[in-house]
Amino acid sequence: MDLIRIGDKLISRRKINATLERIFTLRCQGFSQQEAARQVGVDRSFVSRLETLGEVRRGRRIAVVGFPIANKAEVEAMLRQEGVEYILLLTDAERWDFVRQKNGLDLFNALMEIITRLRDYDVVIIIGSDYRIKVSEALLGREVVGYGIGTSPIRGDRTVDVEELRRLVHQLGRD
Repeated sequence: MDLIRIGDKLISRRKINATLERIFTLRCQGFSQQEAARQVGVDRSFVSRLETLGEVRRGRRIAVVGFPIANKAEVEAMLRQEGVEYILLLTDAERWDFVRQKNGLDLFNALMEIITRLRDYDVVIIIGSDYRIKVSEALLGREVVGYGIGTSPIRGDRTVDVEELRRLVHQLGRD
């Protein structure tokens, strides 16, 4: 039921949920706690307490990009479990499909969009060849941590040590 009676008050769960969603949407869009609170008509301290109540992980925002990955599903599952916010993993076949399915301009735009998104993260883990790691460091201009899986050019999928990568994510995620 949407309505709850508490003493002489009738409370709408729908209204509460809609307000919470609005607060989270505003915060994700970059609004300060004060600005979000003002827009929905609550105190800033309420927004702060709400975020603290729902906090799962604290620390730096991490993105992971890697290819060609043989155990992609296993690596992706672990990264999601660890709270990594942006994950782009490709097998060798998927990376070639990504390139072949686009004309030059579409490929360029897709790569620029990925680079733009990655610049929003505190640290980016690049799983790939020595050359791809070096290029990523130059392109992103921020903290890039390489997880080498071979020398360039890599042909065929490579298996990533999931537990070793998990330890790296833990180490990088600390404040």
